[in-house]
Amino acid sequence: MGGGHLITSPGYDVDRLVRIIKETQARYPHLQIYLEPGEAIASAGAVLIGSVIDIVENGMQVAVLDVSATAHMPDVLEMPYRPRIEGGADPGKKAHTYRLGGPTCLSGDVIGDYSFDEPLKIGDQLVFRDMAHYTVVKNTMFNGIPLPSLSIFQDDGEVELIREFGYQDYKTRLG
Repeated sequence: MGGGHLITSPGYDVDRLVRIIKETQARYPHLQIYLEPGEAIASAGAVLIGSVIDIVENGMQVAVLDVSATAHMPDVLEMPYRPRIEGGADPGKKAHTYRLGGPTCLSGDVIGDYSFDEPLKIGDQLVFRDMAHYTVVKNTMFNGIPLPSLSIFQDDGEVELIREFGYQDYKTRLG
């Protein structure tokens, strides 16, 4: 059974879920039912940090990032899912609104429109919250766009690099 349920969230009807699983198992006793843990184990579990690599004008300010909706956040395009950004808000809520886009050649590689208190500058980092679910399991290296490095932020403020991805990963990904 699919895992898009936030069964760890306050107010989730766990008893109902258990009842449905038991009823389904009774109806189909020859099947073994598995419940994919899914988003419940990854919710609010990670951040994706992207940097502004360019700012262009195309009917509005467009901030091109080094992270991609297409390659790194497919849920933004498929769900749709709107990630929270530290310091960011809905368009027009703060003084400076930008369309955030990725670095691929796809015109649809758009993360969304966000506003900020201060103008964005090349080199600024944006912290996307709650990004563990699809950023890790469904990412791609489309057109050689590198995958995000995996790191652990320790309680003492140190950052432990777990894995970096480079050209060799891209080259050997499909065999």
